[in-house]
Amino acid sequence: MGTKLDFAYRALPMRVRFGVGSVAMLGEELAALGLERVLVLSTPGQHDKAGKIAEALGDRAAGLHPGAQMHVPTDVVQRARAVASHLRVDGYVAVGGGSTVGLAKALALESGLPIVAVPTTYAGSEMTPVWGLTENGEKRTGRDDRVLPKSVIYDPELSSRLPSNLSITSGMNAMAHAVEALYAPDNSPIISLMAEEGVRAIAQGMPRVAAEPADEEGRTAMLYGAWLCGACLGATTMSLHHKLCHILGGTFGLPHADVHAVVLPHVVAFNTPAAPATAAALKRALDTEAPARTLYELSRSAGAATSLHELGLGEVDLDLAVELATRNPYANPRPVTPQAVRAILTAALIGSPPNDARI
Repeated sequence: MGTKLDFAYRALPMRVRFGVGSVAMLGEELAALGLERVLVLSTPGQHDKAGKIAEALGDRAAGLHPGAQMHVPTDVVQRARAVASHLRVDGYVAVGGGSTVGLAKALALESGLPIVAVPTTYAGSEMTPVWGLTENGEKRTGRDDRVLPKSVIYDPELSSRLPSNLSITSGMNAMAHAVEALYAPDNSPIISLMAEEGVRAIAQGMPRVAAEPADEEGRTAMLYGAWLCGACLGATTMSLHHKLCHILGGTFGLPHADVHAVVLPHVVAFNTPAAPATAAALKRALDTEAPARTLYELSRSAGAATSLHELGLGEVDLDLAVELATRNPYANPRPVTPQAVRAILTAALIGSPPNDARI
C-alpha cells in the first residue's frame, strides 16, 4: 500500500438482518436469543407501527409502551422501568429511531436485559454502545456494552412512510456520525471505508426519497448508509459536531435530527481545513469540490430547516451554548475555542451557507 499501517479496530458483537420484509424474521431473532416476554417500545407517533409488530409477535410480546421521547428524559425512563417491572419482561424490542433506542438503552443500562432494535429512521443509535440521559436540562452520555442491541433488523419498508423532510434530517444525522469518524483520534482504515461508503449511499438515496418518499431503492440506499454510519459512531470517538448537537438538544430542547442537519455543514467547513483526508473522502463520497456547501444544499433542497433560529434558538442562547461547548476538552481536528464555537453557532443560527473556500 505504500503506507505503514498501525491501528486498532474492535468489531462490536451483534447480528444484523437487512432487507425488504425482514421485520417478519423478528420472532426468529427473539427465539434465537431465548426471549419470551419482551416489552415493545416506541414513541407515541410510532404507536400503530409498533402495535402491529407487537401483535405479530403473539405471546412473545408482553406489552407495548409507546412512551419514548427525544433526548431520553429521566422521568420517561422511570415510567418505562415501572411498566417493564410490572410485566416481568426479559428483553426489549425498540421500534423507531434514536429516541426509542435511547429509551431501551437506558432501561438496559440498569437491568442488563437484551435489546433487539427495529429502526424506522436513520439515526444509527442501534449500532452503538453509547447511551444518553437528559436531567435538569443537561444531557450526559456514556459507553457501556450492556446497551448495545444484540440484534438489529433493517427493513426499508418500515421507513417508507417517513415524511421526506424527516427522512433528510435523519439522514444528515447519520452522515454526521461518518464525518466525525473520519477525523476521530481512534479512526482506522476500516472505519474510513465504512464512513465514505455510508455518506455516499445516503447522499445517493436522499434525492430519490425527497422526490418520492416511498421510493424503495432510495430507502434501501439510505438505510444501508445509516447502518454503516451508525457502525462508525459505535467504533470511534465523536467530536465538536456531536458535542454541539447534544447541547442544543439536551439544554435547549431542539429537535435532534433537525439540529444535526443545520449544524453539520458548518462544522464540516470549520474542521476539514485541518483534516485533509476527511475533506478528500467527503469530496469523493458527495461527488463535489465543496462538501460543506453540498451538505447544506442537500438539506435545503429537501425542505429541511437550515437555521437554528427556525428550530427555536435565539441569539440570547449563544452565550450558554458556547460556555457548555468549551467547558471540558475533547478531541477535534481544530482547537475548540469560545471564538470558534460562537462563529459556528452564529452561522448556524442565521442559516448562512457555509464556506468551503479553505478546504
